[in-house]
Amino acid sequence: MNQPVFTCDLCDAHPERVRVLAPVFSSFGGRRAFFGPVETVQAHEDNSMVREAVAEAGAGRVLAVDGGGSLKRSLLGGDLAALAASNGWAGVIVNGAVRDAHELETADLGVLALGLIPMKTEKRGRGARGLTVCLGGVPIRPGDWIYADRDGVLAAEGPLHEQ
Repeated sequence: MNQPVFTCDLCDAHPERVRVLAPVFSSFGGRRAFFGPVETVQAHEDNSMVREAVAEAGAGRVLAVDGGGSLKRSLLGGDLAALAASNGWAGVIVNGAVRDAHELETADLGVLALGLIPMKTEKRGRGARGLTVCLGGVPIRPGDWIYADRDGVLAAEGPLHEQ
């Protein structure tokens, strides 16, 4: 991420191309602004697929995790955030809960979620990757681009900035 990219500027320049997510996410990661192409995971109270994804090379991607809005179990904690950061992920957005706030805020990773919960996830190998998921009322497909900063989160079919 060399030049900053601001969501407000992207909305002004490309109003017909952006899909703005509802302002339901809070920032917990060390990066307050991030962007990149999307990889998707569907996971309800089981972060097995999240672990599988962040163990791979991120190459500046953003992991969009649809946890169905559940706030009962965390889908991302400090260990997985550190793994994601070390593997080059730009960010993780969780439609659900995360934990280890003190560790997340030191990770070189954008982390957005609905809230915090100290309860760890179940690990039963459930979930799916590469599906269209819903975050903030917006469908997110693998290969879409996510842009996030303090003003909000938006998605688009492809990059909206000069690369």
